[in-house]
Amino acid sequence: MVFVRRGCFVRRADGVDAVLDPTVAYCMNPGEEQRFDHPHGAGDDCTSIALRPELVAALWGGALPSCPLPVAPALDVEHRLLLARARRGEDVEERALWLAVRALAGADRRRLQSGRPATARAWRALADGAREALADCPERSLPELARLLSVSPHHLSRVFRDQVGHSVSRHRMRLRARAALDRIAGGDDQLARLAADLGFADQAHLTRVVRAETGATPSALRAALSDPRTSASAAGR
Repeated sequence: MVFVRRGCFVRRADGVDAVLDPTVAYCMNPGEEQRFDHPHGAGDDCTSIALRPELVAALWGGALPSCPLPVAPALDVEHRLLLARARRGEDVEERALWLAVRALAGADRRRLQSGRPATARAWRALADGAREALADCPERSLPELARLLSVSPHHLSRVFRDQVGHSVSRHRMRLRARAALDRIAGGDDQLARLAADLGFADQAHLTRVVRAETGATPSALRAALSDPRTSASAAGR
């Protein structure tokens, strides 16, 4: 799925021309022949989201639509926020999925409704199952969780947010932040190593997440949480 950020061009696929500009997105399916023409000389910039075949099957049940997908202003803002977070090294998998789903809903919302858990008890069990799996392995991606729980990624994401109050990606970051706090309280002062061990992009990413979760930097928390006996022992050596 491709979101146009800037410019205007014509795409021909399956013998049909479509004018594409920043108000629309479009899909490409494997093996599809296409041609692009640029009526203006300023070029264009686009964002591509790659969807695995099994994810497309779970979301759409077949080849993605060939018609341009309308992109409302709010959706375009979400698209650009996704890019900003990706540049900062954040986990954007779930946001990318939501972006794709919202664009597909503009073509046929009813096709995205299959597989939704039918009862509140089923919703809670699904969210709890996801939390349990993430507690065991926070590195599990949304598609991996969905396969483990035998649901579509889209519906897992929606149910998890409804039941827990935040996204799977945010929950993953919260688990990492808690693990970081535990190690910081235990005297771990190598923040770069800590970031690498816990799956953060780098030390700066660790600092941003911990500050967002707690209101304090890892360094400040290390000073506040350190065991005075450990500090005294270290000072005496």
